[in-house]
Amino acid sequence: MRETGKNVRMDFISTRRVNVKRFLVIAAAAVCLLIGLQSASAQDAGVNGKWHFVLSTPGGDRDVDVDLAVDADGKVTGKFGTTDVAGIYKEGQLDLNFPFTSDEAGVTADMKITGKLDEAAAINGSWDFSAYNGTFKATRPAAEPVPASQPAGPAQPAPPATPAQPAPQS
Repeated sequence: MRETGKNVRMDFISTRRVNVKRFLVIAAAAVCLLIGLQSASAQDAGVNGKWHFVLSTPGGDRDVDVDLAVDADGKVTGKFGTTDVAGIYKEGQLDLNFPFTSDEAGVTADMKITGKLDEAAAINGSWDFSAYNGTFKATRPAAEPVPASQPAGPAQPAPPATPAQPAPQS
């Protein structure tokens, strides 16, 4: 009978080890999944959203507000100022090519923008338009400060009503 008790105990320990191993494998898989989801989410954010581009030109810097959206396949759409944007974003590399009209130069041509998203979450690269070209840097616009609302204090009591004056008697 003693031998049977020892076998039961060994079976219990063996089963417990298997359960602990299963738990550790499942926990490791869950951690990997969470890390993968965070990485995918960060990559998806990439260049999505609002940007402030500063294009260096021979005539001085040109500022343009840009709004970009990237789909699951890396296709980029959005606005470059008021102009529709088209291009690709993949592995940190942004490549845009879209028709653009420069009122200043009086020219309509393809605007080509190539840039790389850096560790500081800025896009640096080059641009080509008609006979013009240069470099650019794009950063996220600074968040506009939200005005502090005036805290609603306790309601001020209404001024006391003045009693009606009796009419003078004559």
